[in-house]
Amino acid sequence: MSAIVFGSLPFPGQSGDQIVSKVVTTAIAALFKKTGKLEANVRAEPIAKILQGSIDGFDFVGKGMVMYNGLRLEAMELYLQAISIDFSAIFSGKVKLRQPTQATMRIVLTEEDLTRSFNTPFIIEKLQRLQYQGQSLHFQNTQITVNPDKSINIQSEIKVGDNTEYIPINMQTELHTESRTKIQFINPKFEGEESSIQLSQAILDHVNNLLDLDKFKLDGSRLRVDRARVKDKEFVFYGTVEIDRFPEGKK
Repeated sequence: MSAIVFGSLPFPGQSGDQIVSKVVTTAIAALFKKTGKLEANVRAEPIAKILQGSIDGFDFVGKGMVMYNGLRLEAMELYLQAISIDFSAIFSGKVKLRQPTQATMRIVLTEEDLTRSFNTPFIIEKLQRLQYQGQSLHFQNTQITVNPDKSINIQSEIKVGDNTEYIPINMQTELHTESRTKIQFINPKFEGEESSIQLSQAILDHVNNLLDLDKFKLDGSRLRVDRARVKDKEFVFYGTVEIDRFPEGKK
């Protein structure tokens, strides 16, 4: 029976777990503007369990993934156990969960990824919502650097209001997670003149307010970070993804 059903799908010569893996991979890829290597592995024993929508486990590994807002992830790994899907949706190339589930995750951003992120229109627009002394701010040439002691340097050039000159800011911070929902830059050390230090503090407070994971969630899912590590010019985040429904890709 299972051979007949799987044989009717547009993936000839593939088993049920391979079919579901391919559909899941395609669905996840649709969430991103650009992707590098993607690999999904669905586990079900016996395979016929998939006909009832029962899956023992699901692993996903993606590399070089660029979101539609311009943010890039060097790597993303998701690991789920014992999930239930609507198998009939597979025929239309969709993944539908019968009940909410939770995945463990690992996300990696490089130093270059974070620098690029802070220079995208998506982040710049959010940064420029800050009013400093009643005036708007304009950012350029933001640079994120990881130091040998795992501290982080944040440098940028900022124009306040209608001033023609940009003020350089330079601060050294540490990475920290808070209440599983926020990523924070803490223990700052500022360089420069007093005016630059005051501006740097205001910007750091604003950035920390922006780095609330619920503001960056995909539709139908919530991120929770348990631990953050800085290693070899990379930022590695460990946590969970609470998934109510599988988000649909951009049209």
